Amino acid sequence: MTDDTLRLGRERRFLVLLGVICLALIGGALYMQVVLGEAPCPLCILQRYAFLLIAIFAFIGAAMRSRRSLTVLEALVMISALFGAAVAGHHVYTQANPAVSCGIDVLQPIVDSLPLATIFPLGFQVDGFCSTPYPPVLGLSLAQWALVAFVLTLVLVPLGIIRNRRKSA
Repeated sequence: MTDDTLRLGRERRFLVLLGVICLALIGGALYMQVVLGEAPCPLCILQRYAFLLIAIFAFIGAAMRSRRSLTVLEALVMISALFGAAVAGHHVYTQANPAVSCGIDVLQPIVDSLPLATIFPLGFQVDGFCSTPYPPVLGLSLAQWALVAFVLTLVLVPLGIIRNRRKSA
């Protein structure tokens, strides 16, 4: 087994872990929605899509054997995380400024018309408002936690690439 294979193996294991964490975050959101009655807003649903895309691209990337394929999937993970960070950042801003609308009138029909809203309405259909204050989890709102997760993804994925490919380039 070559040194390059071992390094790419570390990247693949990290991608699997990242995918599992993203699916767990979606599961946590569903728990809070179904059990605790916290209705998701359009921005919440868009963040779920971003986490789902990160998980899908991470799992596909973990299955790739070539460095180029792995890099392409990691780039898609980064694009999804960037989208998620933008949405979560806007959500945090909306919660800090309740007079600002999250665009429920504009966003709800768009988000509700996406394919997953039809296939899995419980998990991907809008049912709430972005400015609704829910109790914080460990001092942060859900939008803040999502923003932390997206930013960590944006930082850790490139760091892992640099770390694992630095000596083998």
